[in-house]
Amino acid sequence: PFGVLTLLLVLLAQVAALAGAFAGSAGRGALAVLTAAVTARCALGWGCLRPVPAARPGGLGAMVAGTVPPAGAAAVSAGCALLLGLAGTAEGWWALRYPAALAVGLGCALLLLRRCVRRFGGVTGDVLGALAETAATGALVALALL
Repeated sequence: PFGVLTLLLVLLAQVAALAGAFAGSAGRGALAVLTAAVTARCALGWGCLRPVPAARPGGLGAMVAGTVPPAGAAAVSAGCALLLGLAGTAEGWWALRYPAALAVGLGCALLLLRRCVRRFGGVTGDVLGALAETAATGALVALALL
């Protein structure tokens, strides 16, 4: 029951943040959707870092845990931040909020990853899904507050 409740609250937060972004303009809303999606995918890379073990020997976590070098995750995230900033150049200096939202979303996901590794001993497929949703929600909330 708590997982379902958490998922509903996360989805409500995402819908509310996106509604605010689309209320500004269609372009701003589209960039918010893009930022959330890119941030979620970057978080998956961070969840599969080489130092992060799998929590169990079977399942998705075991197949992908430890497959991404830290430098690769950092390079992809930095490249995505740069591309998001370039995508928002029509907004002038406000374009910097898209890379900032990516950083906030990844920060939220990394905090969750740290907690899950301590609690479960590594990652599972569910942990990776939670990382993606946490990162996307963190980025959207950051955009709403910026």
